[in-house]
Amino acid sequence: MKKREVQNNKLRILRTKGAIYLLFAVFMIQGLNTSSAHAMISIKANHEDIKIDFFYHGSTVIFSGEADEGTDLVIKVASPDSHQIMKKKGKVGGLLWMTVGTVKFEQTPSLYHIHSTKALDDILGAEEQQKYVIGYPALRKHAEIVPVIDEADKNHWLNEFVMFQEQMRLYTVSAGKIIATPLGNGRQRYSITTEWPYQAAPGNYTATIYAVKDRKVLDLAATKISVEQTGIVEMLSTMAKNRAALYGILSVGIALAAGFGVGILFRKGGGSH
Repeated sequence: MKKREVQNNKLRILRTKGAIYLLFAVFMIQGLNTSSAHAMISIKANHEDIKIDFFYHGSTVIFSGEADEGTDLVIKVASPDSHQIMKKKGKVGGLLWMTVGTVKFEQTPSLYHIHSTKALDDILGAEEQQKYVIGYPALRKHAEIVPVIDEADKNHWLNEFVMFQEQMRLYTVSAGKIIATPLGNGRQRYSITTEWPYQAAPGNYTATIYAVKDRKVLDLAATKISVEQTGIVEMLSTMAKNRAALYGILSVGIALAAGFGVGILFRKGGGSH
């Protein structure tokens, strides 16, 4: 009886040790996979918290990090997908240009900047571009537009939308501006200096770096950028949303005071001649 109990205890100990070794092996494998994934590519921004104050007129943001040598790089800076509207202009009665309707754009970011070491079509396949929504052709397939008559009409309005966003400096695609420097041991350091447009609304944005080889994305990493109003700009914005009447009175008062001041300056100028 005692012999059988001893054998059972030994069996339990062996099972326990086996489970411990198995868990240890799993954790080691996961740790190796995690460390290698994080070691392959990284990204950071010199300004991750952009403040909009009274004197704000955009910012300069530098993205940098490390990646495996021999891989091409693509950086996408974008806001979350949003709902946007464009007014449709047309001739009424064959004479006057007027607003004749609206076009609604769904699943389109308000800011969309793409930078790559080489032209996108030279380093990344069409399926990969669509999978990660990289480049204007992929964005066109990703977006939804209403109302449209057919695919040609959709492409027309998307082209108009992209052109307008580019004029506002909210959309851009560039190639060859990412600077990469070898570090040795099969690694490279990269950086790119970008201009953050003042037209970009307050909110949260994501900058993603993609490591590309053989026309496929091998790995990616991301960092967040926050844009928020501060000081008098934040106060006026909050007032406009929550106390519209007071904001209107204040705006009229400031306009009248400015006009009165300019009038005095002109009268003084006129009297001096």
